[in-house]
Amino acid sequence: RTRVEFRLAVVQLQVTSVKADNLSRARRLVKEAAGQGSKVVLLPECFNSPYGTGFFASYAERIPGESTQMLSEIAKENKVYLVGGSIPEEDGGKLYNSCTVFNPDGELILKHRKIHLFDISVPGKIHFQESETLSPGNSLSMFETPFCKIGVGICYDIRFAELAQLYSRKGCQLLVYPGAFNMTTGPAHWELLQRGRAVDNQVYVATASPARDETASYVAWGHSTVVSPWGEVVSKAGPEEAVIYADIDLQYLADIRQQIPITSQRRGDLYTVTAIQEASS
Repeated sequence: RTRVEFRLAVVQLQVTSVKADNLSRARRLVKEAAGQGSKVVLLPECFNSPYGTGFFASYAERIPGESTQMLSEIAKENKVYLVGGSIPEEDGGKLYNSCTVFNPDGELILKHRKIHLFDISVPGKIHFQESETLSPGNSLSMFETPFCKIGVGICYDIRFAELAQLYSRKGCQLLVYPGAFNMTTGPAHWELLQRGRAVDNQVYVATASPARDETASYVAWGHSTVVSPWGEVVSKAGPEEAVIYADIDLQYLADIRQQIPITSQRRGDLYTVTAIQEASS
């Protein structure tokens, strides 16, 4: 059978409090990923700054700004589609958790602002309120590549099955979620959610976490992952800084959709999930 494949790289970056170091490390690892034949490269959530409501304002930038300018340059230098994890974005006096995507010419082709803010409280374990400082985005976000259409969510967005379902219905074959699950939710739900989204929608799912830093105020779980449309983990990092790779096989995806044809078997006469706001591109 014909193989319609492209290589995806996920960069699990060690993020420090020094923005310049984070940017130069990202530059080096994206170059490394491109050198291994990657056509699409994914960076983690909050890759240029420590994660936490106390950091967002001081690390926030306009877009375009320092961090996104660097992303544009490395996308162009390495001729890759670069999903720039996320950064704290300042716009009109508001802060957003925003993912920018650049094409191999270095052009900004998408900006996804995290639409579900991470406000949770697990007694004795973790309390976190992104809404203390951040505002939510209001659009679905997808972009086209010569390989396939890709849908973007950020971290907490992965818990909302409707978003992934809409992306799948609109033709996405790969969903990417830069994210930073923590030491409570990470071991419990990180892989489970990715496998669920992949199986439900018969798509590839990739997540990029910062590497774990036990000394940080918010300790990320790590374990960036790529899951196949069959729900198998095809690639997974440990807790430390790493680049992981996966060959995204769109023929395999098509075969699975043919073997288990859930798309044509949905009971649209009984239920439907619809998008109210159209996608940004």
